[in-house]
Formats: sequence, structure tokens, C-alpha cells
Amino acid sequence: MVKEGQRHLSHKSQIDLGSFYTPKHLVDITLDILKRNINNYNDFTLIDTSCGYGSFLRANDFVKVIGADIDKKAINKAREQTKGVRFVTTNSLKNISRDIFGIREKEKLIIAGNPPYNDTTSIIRQNIKDKTAMDEIDGDVRTRDFGMSFLLSYDKLKADYICVLHPLSYLIKKSNFALLKNFAKNYRLVDGLIISSHEFSDTSRSMAFPILIAFYRRDKQGMDYKYIKNHEFNVKDDGTFRLSDFDTIANYVQKYPNKKFLNDNDKPVARFWTLRDINALRRNRTFIENDTYNTVYILTEKLPYYCYIDVFKQYIDKMPYFIGNCDVIIDHDEFLKIRECFIYQSVQTNPVLKNKLRFREVPDAQAKIEKYFKALLANKLGEKYAANFN
Repeated sequence: MVKEGQRHLSHKSQIDLGSFYTPKHLVDITLDILKRNINNYNDFTLIDTSCGYGSFLRANDFVKVIGADIDKKAINKAREQTKGVRFVTTNSLKNISRDIFGIREKEKLIIAGNPPYNDTTSIIRQNIKDKTAMDEIDGDVRTRDFGMSFLLSYDKLKADYICVLHPLSYLIKKSNFALLKNFAKNYRLVDGLIISSHEFSDTSRSMAFPILIAFYRRDKQGMDYKYIKNHEFNVKDDGTFRLSDFDTIANYVQKYPNKKFLNDNDKPVARFWTLRDINALRRNRTFIENDTYNTVYILTEKLPYYCYIDVFKQYIDKMPYFIGNCDVIIDHDEFLKIRECFIYQSVQTNPVLKNKLRFREVPDAQAKIEKYFKALLANKLGEKYAANFN
């Protein structure tokens, strides 16, 4: 773990730059994943293009080790703590080429590290994020998130292998994956490990989100979203997880504002806040009273599904952190058998509905709902998570 005295960035600067330094045990895991997947790794040059204090550069069994960072103070700290490393103070996302790092075109290259990630479009802490840094990035790698820009930059450097930490959402959210198309057409995810963001002491104040220690191989096959959906991710201390194992609420409801899709004769019975993923549901409202730019209008036949989402939110703390960037999960056939339970539970517990809708009482509704969630988690993730509903 990085000592408190080593940190020189303010909290605002950490958020603006997406810079959170990596605990030693995660560095060790990353390098272990890298080395077990490359038989002749010591024939390669290793570079970390956002090296911070140089945690990933202390391995001395590579042909050459290079560290680069835009932060001069971090580079100076790294020089003090490492030997035999060539350092470059530069913006690694501007004028991207092997030349700026002193790497020959035919040199075999591995990139490792924990690049910054910071979604500049996020409404979370929007007022303290500095977007000017995004203007200092080459246009062909500029995205809404520094971390995705770094992945695109690795493709421009034509690294043979990449082993870095990044949010799992880069891959499992289809819109994010689409932004990585130039990376995805040349690289294939072949190994990795999901960890919790709470393994970083700096982020322990916020809700946990899944981070992937990802190992990519340069590959002409590349990967598409179907490949990611069917990829079996290893979860630290928690087995495996595969996106295609789940059905989600996105297959049954409108997640985003839908006013322009309504007909004149449509009579919405309720309003709902825009849906994103499970972690967004944790902090956002469900049913709302008034019209907003985020309103989803609900027709009668879809009301049970939105009640399901409302009730899901009530149990969200019992859900494993690593599905936090997924859409709300559902077992549709089992849901249909007890949908009246979800309607009743939602009406009884949500003040917006309680004053507007009336439904007949359903005996043991809560017990039936908890039994449903227990079975859903047991069938898809194992008894460990089902135990949360005992």
C-alpha cells in the first residue's frame, strides 16, 4: 500500500486526473498474470505510460523498463524508488508514438500499469472535474474517459501484450465497448481478474465498483461484444462471472426518456427516472412525481417491470459488487409467476405510488420476493450470494 506521505495530489487533482496509486498486492497480482501468460517475457521491453510512483516498474527481469507520466513530481518520486528504469515526463496521450518513449519499431513490447480512469461525462462530482485535460489528447484516442483513451493509445504503440487495471464497465457496457472499436479489432482479452474498487484505500468512501486486471494479447481476430458477453471472468475470491448467463430488465422496458415514442392515445400510469446500471440505480430515484428531462413514462402493461426495479433497489445491498455495472438482472419466467408480489411491495413502500395506485394485498409478498432473489443468485452465481437472503 502506498504510504500517506507519498501522495502529493489533492483530492480534487486525484479526481481531475483519475489518479489513484496502486496497492502493492495488486501490482503483484498484475505482474503474476502477465508473467504466467508470456513464456519469454524477459525478452520484452516493459513500459508503464502512466507510471505514477513507478509501482509496476520494479521488476528487473525485462530487457528494458520505461516509465512515463505527465506528473513531474510523481516521476521524481519514481526515480528515487527504482533503479535501472528510463523515465520520460510527457503527456502519453499526445503525439503518441514509440519515438517519444525511445522504443524501436521492431522492439517487443509489454504495457503494464493502472492508467487513470475518469468519466468526464459523469454527473458524479461534475463540478470538480477539469475537462481541459481532455483537450490535450490526440483526436483519434479522445473519448469521454481517460482510461479508454489509454487503451486506444496502446494500440497506436502496437504493444504485443497489455496487462492493466481498468473498470469492468469498459467491456461489459455496450456503449463503452463501441468506443474501443479500434482497440478491440487488434486485441483479445485472454486472462484477467475482477477486483473491488474498495481494494484502493482512496476510493473506500464511495460505492464499490468492479475493476478488471485485464491481460490482452495483440491478435488479428480481435474481439467483438459477443466475445465479451461469453467471456468467463474470474472474480477475486468469488469464483467466476459471465455476462451472457443473465437476462436483464433492458430486454423488457424502456430505460431512457420515451416521450417522443408515445402515441396521442397512450395514458401513462406513472413516471420513472432514467435507468442506467445497478450502481446508478443505487443512487438514483425510481418512481417520480413530476416531469423532468429524465422521465420515462410507464404504460399499464409495463408497470409490473418498473415495480420490479423499484423492489430490486430495496435489496440492492445484497447484490454482489461485480454486477454493479450490469443492467438490473431478472429471471423472467419466475418473475411472471409472482409479479403481483412486486407490484404490491412497490405500491406499499414507495410514497409516489402509495398515494396514486391501489392493488389488492398479496399474502407473504415479501417472503416470496426474497425467495425469488435467493434462487436467482443461487442459479446464476452460487449459494454464497444466495445466503444473503437467508
